[in-house]
Amino acid sequence: MRYRYIGGALLAAVSMLAGPADARAQPMNGTIPSTDGSDGGFQAPRQEAVPSYLPTGIAGDAGFYTSAEFVFLQQTRAIGHQTIARYGFYDLTGQTGVAPGTLVGSGREALNPRMFRGSPTYQPGFNVELGYRFDDGTRIFANYMQLYDAHYSVGASLVPPYYNVPLQNNQITLADTFVSSPVYSFNSFFAGPTGKVAGVNDNSVYGIWNAASQMDMKFTQRYQQAQAGARVPMLMTDYSRVYGTAGLQFSWFFERFHWRAVSFPSDGNVLPQDAANYTNTLSQRMYGPFIGCGHEIFVANQFSLSFDATGSMLLNVVKERAKYKLGDQTVQSKWGNQEWRLTPNANFAVNGWWYPIEGVQVRLGYQALTFYNTLYMQDPVGFNFGNIAPQYEFKAFRLLHGFNLGIGFFF
Repeated sequence: MRYRYIGGALLAAVSMLAGPADARAQPMNGTIPSTDGSDGGFQAPRQEAVPSYLPTGIAGDAGFYTSAEFVFLQQTRAIGHQTIARYGFYDLTGQTGVAPGTLVGSGREALNPRMFRGSPTYQPGFNVELGYRFDDGTRIFANYMQLYDAHYSVGASLVPPYYNVPLQNNQITLADTFVSSPVYSFNSFFAGPTGKVAGVNDNSVYGIWNAASQMDMKFTQRYQQAQAGARVPMLMTDYSRVYGTAGLQFSWFFERFHWRAVSFPSDGNVLPQDAANYTNTLSQRMYGPFIGCGHEIFVANQFSLSFDATGSMLLNVVKERAKYKLGDQTVQSKWGNQEWRLTPNANFAVNGWWYPIEGVQVRLGYQALTFYNTLYMQDPVGFNFGNIAPQYEFKAFRLLHGFNLGIGFFF
C-alpha cells in the first residue's frame, strides 16, 4: 500500500513538470507607462540590470515623495524713471550772483533709475516639494520657491563722466564736481558739514543733499512663492495623462530702493552725520486659491513631456514704507501706507522628464509666471522730508520666466 502512494506522488509530479507553462514574450523596445502622471510623470520601467542602493520605491505606488530643483528666473524690473540728482549745487541765498534757489552748474542728470544698465538679471533660486501619492493616483503636496535677490546700482561723484568738465562763459567751472537733489522740509540735523564749497558760505549750500560729493542708489528685487494643494488624475490612455490641480497659493514681491548722499567738508574728514540714507520699500504679499490642469505625453522609453497651466485670483496686501535716516542712525523721518487690491495670476510650464531608475525622476523645463494689476515705484523718491509720500502706480503686467532643473524621489 505504501508503494502505491509513493508511485501516485511521483506520477503527479511528472504531470506538473510536463504540463503547459506561461509563455514569455520577446523583450519590448520601451515600456508602456502605467501611473497617473500627475506631476510625477510615468512609472519608470523595471531595470534589473541597473543596481541601485537608494531607498526609493516605485513612482506608481502609494507613498511619500519629495523633490528639489534649481530655478533660474528673470523678472520685470519694475521701477520708474525719476530724476533724483543733478550735477551742480543750489545757491539758496543768491551769493554767486544768481536768483536764490537757482542750480549753479550744468544741471546734467546725475542719478536716474533708467541708468541701471542692461536687461533685468537672472535670479538663481530653489524650489522644494513634499507630497503623498494615493493608490488612485491622487496627490497632495506642498512646495516652496525662493529666488535670491537681484541688485541694480549706480553712483555719481565729484568726478564728472569721462572727465568732461563743462565750460561756462568759456571758462572751466567746478560746480559740476558737486551732486545735488531738491530735498526740502528737513531739520537742522541734516544740515551737513561746513566749508563744502570754497568761496560760498554754508547758508547758501545748506543741507546734506545740496553740494554733496557722493550719491549712490541701489534697487533690490526678491520673490517667494508657496503652494499647498492636490493633483487629481482626470483622463488616462496608454501614452498620455490629463490631470487637474487645485489649492492655495502665496506669492510675495519684495522691492527696495536705497539712496545714500554724503557731503564732504573742505578738509575731507567725513563724519557719520554728514551722510543721509533714504529707503523705499514696496512689499506685495498675495494670497488666494489656484486651479489648473496638465497634460503629460509618453515620448520614448523612460522619457515624457508635460504641459501645465494654472490660474488664480489673489488678494494683494500692499505695504509701502519710506524713510530718511541720518548716517549716525540718530534721527529719521518715516512714512507708510497700506492698501489692498486683487491681482490675477496665470502660470505656465513645459517640462521634459527622465526616469533613470525606479522611484527617481529628473526634469528640465521652462516656466513663466504672470501677474496683473500690481504696483510699482513710479517715483521712488519723495523729496518732502516732512511728508515723504513717493509715487506708486498701477503695473498692468509683471513677468517672471526662466528655467528649472531638478530631481524627485518616491519612498
